[in-house]
Amino acid sequence: MNKRYKLWEVGRQLTATAQGKLKADLVIKNGTLVNVFTGEVLPNIDVAVKLGRIALVGDAAGTVGETTVIVDAQGMYLVPGFIDGHLHVESSLMTVGEYAKATIPHGTSSIFMDPHEIVNVAGLDGMAAMMEDGETTPLRVFTTIPSCVPASPGLENTGSTITSEDIQNTLNWEGVAGLGEMMDYTGILSGDPQTCEKVEKTLEAGKTVTGHFPLTDTGAALNAYIAAGISCCHESTSAREALAKMRLGMYAMIRKGSAWNDLPEVIKAITEQTIDTRLAMLVSDDSHADTLLNCGHMDYIIRLAVSMGVRPVTAIQMATLNAACCFGMERDIGSISPGRFADINILSDLAQVRVEKVIINGELVAEKGRLTVPAGSYVYPEQLRASMKITRKILPSDFIVKVPLGTETAKVRVIGVHDSNVLTTEMLKSLPVKNGEVKLVAEKDICKVAVINRHTPEGGMSVGFVHGFGLKKGAVASTYAHDAHNLVVLGMSDAEMAFAANKVVESDGGMVAVDGEKVLSLLKMPIAGLMSDLSAQEVADALGELSNAWVALGSSLASPFMTMSLLSLVVIPEIRITDKGLVNVYNNGFTTLFVE
Repeated sequence: MNKRYKLWEVGRQLTATAQGKLKADLVIKNGTLVNVFTGEVLPNIDVAVKLGRIALVGDAAGTVGETTVIVDAQGMYLVPGFIDGHLHVESSLMTVGEYAKATIPHGTSSIFMDPHEIVNVAGLDGMAAMMEDGETTPLRVFTTIPSCVPASPGLENTGSTITSEDIQNTLNWEGVAGLGEMMDYTGILSGDPQTCEKVEKTLEAGKTVTGHFPLTDTGAALNAYIAAGISCCHESTSAREALAKMRLGMYAMIRKGSAWNDLPEVIKAITEQTIDTRLAMLVSDDSHADTLLNCGHMDYIIRLAVSMGVRPVTAIQMATLNAACCFGMERDIGSISPGRFADINILSDLAQVRVEKVIINGELVAEKGRLTVPAGSYVYPEQLRASMKITRKILPSDFIVKVPLGTETAKVRVIGVHDSNVLTTEMLKSLPVKNGEVKLVAEKDICKVAVINRHTPEGGMSVGFVHGFGLKKGAVASTYAHDAHNLVVLGMSDAEMAFAANKVVESDGGMVAVDGEKVLSLLKMPIAGLMSDLSAQEVADALGELSNAWVALGSSLASPFMTMSLLSLVVIPEIRITDKGLVNVYNNGFTTLFVE
């Protein structure tokens, strides 16, 4: 890979190259430039590159020397490298190296990852490992330091704790762009000293604080949250919420991931309004391996936005310049202009975002959908492969929900899930009781859910009920479960739930679907119980098998494992479950399983 020079290191050479005093390393000729500053599409433009950065945009004839590499872009569009401003690489279930291999051919040149999944399990060692992994790829991997580990102190057990001192000590790490999503909005609104100090340390360092504000209150609460210094939010699920945030100077990150599809509704803030779109961003948060390989990454999201009525140039701005500005990095990335890194996509079709060539740091790294340079040689340390601390055997009796003898019917709180949506609903349901144990009724689409603490040998746990997965039989289990990433199990029988849970423990983490004592599909994820060390294609194939297994068990959800992973995410309304019990998110506290 070409060396990545800072602008102050090469500014003089760029100035000389622009004047023809030095010759360019690379010249792209005759392209149609998408200018993300002015919104224009300009024909017959050349781009001259020196030392990985752009020296000139215009007529580059004077910069061509004997050794200059020429790329003819006649009939093609030149657009900046795409930027994903918010994601968790771990959610792809792949390493950063494999993630880069899957996304670069689709035109992604930069990502801003929040590694709070691995940090919840393994602390800052996990973050450091992922950053080192990123350095073995052409992809620009920027990191936001996880702000909420644990995400909900007292409500769940996790494998690590990150303090404001930890954050202060890592803000100067190379590649750290700011603070990860501030999920503790209640701490911000209440002025909790520890929570606010994390934000203050980041602002003092001159870096961006990213947000997480899932409330529908766009009045005083949203104002108060933004006033703390938080710059962006990806949790809007309506155009009204996104528009309110942009009107208050907050970047609205419009999300399209494998498990949620907020874009069609939220994009109306752009298509049904006449507004300046500089504060609108497109992000993934998050995409699985199969989505990345079959559909694409930011190119796919841009294409969807265009299909919904967004002007192509505007959609590209939302995935390039706007993201760079959000993190104060517009001097380096986000546009094709002098001084910036030469991160350039060459497209054959603008509206369809058809990526033909990808240039990062002045080097051709992908062509015709294939990576043309090596990437992803990092080997994760052994201590990150020993994250399953449970030593006891999990038994069918662990999943029994008991009530006093003589009770015939139990009224319980049930977690209601919704397809392609992160929100849950509290439901009240009556279930039959036999011999003092609550029983399931398949026709009601209710199954059991258990969360087991995998960060201690004892493996403490809680059990509840969930509606909406459609399971008719069998059980599923996963160690990918936001945000503490404990072991989550769903099932229609206690024996199958125990079998699935033990299978995941034996595998050092992963996802499994079982029918009786038959394993329908298993994806081992030995890196912190979150990531596989398989290739992107192998992970995609395994996810396909898991999806087929869910269907065989009765579920029709678009991304059931991702939806399942959110059942313990106690920072998004309305009701969740952790290893310590059932949680009412609005009250930020526990609630009872049984209703009197």
